[in-house]
Amino acid sequence: MRYGRTVTGTFVSRPNRFVAKVDIGGSVETVHVKNTGRCGEILIPGTKVVLEDCGNPDRKTRYDLIAAYKGGNLINIDSQAPNKAFAEFVPRSGLFGDDPVVRPEHTIGDSRFDFLIESGGRRTVVEVKGVTQEHDGVCMFPDAPTERGLKHLHGLEQCVADGYDAYVALIVQMKGMRVFTPNYAVHREFGEGLEHAHLNGVGILVFDCVVTEDSMVVDGRLPFVLGQE
Repeated sequence: MRYGRTVTGTFVSRPNRFVAKVDIGGSVETVHVKNTGRCGEILIPGTKVVLEDCGNPDRKTRYDLIAAYKGGNLINIDSQAPNKAFAEFVPRSGLFGDDPVVRPEHTIGDSRFDFLIESGGRRTVVEVKGVTQEHDGVCMFPDAPTERGLKHLHGLEQCVADGYDAYVALIVQMKGMRVFTPNYAVHREFGEGLEHAHLNGVGILVFDCVVTEDSMVVDGRLPFVLGQE
């Protein structure tokens, strides 16, 4: 997936989940943050960030904050990017059959999932989670408790029971990671829920991404580790 016109700036502060103050060419502007998660280990004062110009002069915030540098590594923090990049990846992945039909935002029972993928009579439900948190090459999800994420795991288990293939696709919005593990310290129930779902037939797909200042493309498969030491 590609962005339109992007610029760089220096992160100053984040007054709330939705906006940040960024120095762009010597002028401190209020920008929209396309991620309501904490991102506390990424958005640190003085950090170089990447913004997309929305192209709408009438919008209250002209720029969207989409990525940030951490230790020389560029991390995409746009919460909409994983779904877009995954949808582009599916047809070339070979994981879901020939000429897959990708249906976004599909409701099954009382749960809405990111994708239903159909190919040759095979029906696959996929819930996508963007991963932006890392430490020493280990990437983790979530960065804040997610009851919605836990509900999706229960729903995916039910999909398996109903005859669907079902996956959690964890899209790591950066390169250079070695392994994925649930963030038990932040939300133990989600980690245990992922373990339970996996034991009951829900697949786990972890992919890293090639990230530039104006694009993000799903790239290689990463291993995952479940369970606390």
